[in-house]
Amino acid sequence: MQIWVDADACPNVIKDILFRAAERSQVMLTLVANQSIRIPPSRFVRSLQVPKGFDAADDTIVRMVQAGDLVVTADVPLAAAVLAKGAHALDPRGEIYTGDNIGERLAVRNLMDGLRASGVDTGGPQAFSNADRRAFASQLQRFLDRVT
Repeated sequence: MQIWVDADACPNVIKDILFRAAERSQVMLTLVANQSIRIPPSRFVRSLQVPKGFDAADDTIVRMVQAGDLVVTADVPLAAAVLAKGAHALDPRGEIYTGDNIGERLAVRNLMDGLRASGVDTGGPQAFSNADRRAFASQLQRFLDRVT
């Protein structure tokens, strides 16, 4: 089992939590982005830079992820794709995507995209909070406790 991170938009505080968790659990962590990502020296942490392009990082993660791996992403279509491959997905705000909730998350995402395309100002996501950080750390630890 390894952890994959859709790292282009992943908050730095979440990356820091992941770096510590990878070292503590001795689980391979790979950050995938279309830009250079700074990582700490560790035999359990690596970064993979992909060419710039629409969904290049997502496509790479989907191609490389294996059943049982964990993917950290806020991208709902990416979460759906990795779930379909038997992997797990965790949002940086601490929500575990599952077969039971991914359809609803995709529907909401598509509705919001449609509203924005028609000119409706839907606002952006809320600012990342300490509660989000704690929720993520808690869910990640629960996941790692189950699989390691």
